[in-house]
Amino acid sequence: MQGLHLTADLLGCPPELPALSDPARLRELCLVAVREAGLQAVGELFHRFSAAPPSTPRQPSGVTGVVLLAESHLAVHTWPELGAVTVDVYVCNFSGDNSAAAHRALESLIAAFAAGSVTRQALHRGSAPAMTAN
Repeated sequence: MQGLHLTADLLGCPPELPALSDPARLRELCLVAVREAGLQAVGELFHRFSAAPPSTPRQPSGVTGVVLLAESHLAVHTWPELGAVTVDVYVCNFSGDNSAAAHRALESLIAAFAAGSVTRQALHRGSAPAMTAN
């Protein structure tokens, strides 16, 4: 169960970027990041949220996207009205160390969103099984 969970909070993203409000564009961006990082996609779901009520000025809707990986998952959530994006990349390191691939995928997405500021976090999850003496 050892793994690496990377997160990034992106602010100051250009709100006109298609991937902020178009599920197909976000999907393409995520799948390219996964493939180029050397990770294996096994499933996906991308959802655009409904626009603001008709009584309010129309703003682009955000998108949530998840790519299931053989190694675990990648998730992206966008707020075009705020120019904000959150990214999670979690990889298990059961059959090999996928940490470098997780970093590559995250950095690819950060670059694509051209954020003005980025806050990154890394969480090392799980631990090696304890050895018991007989």
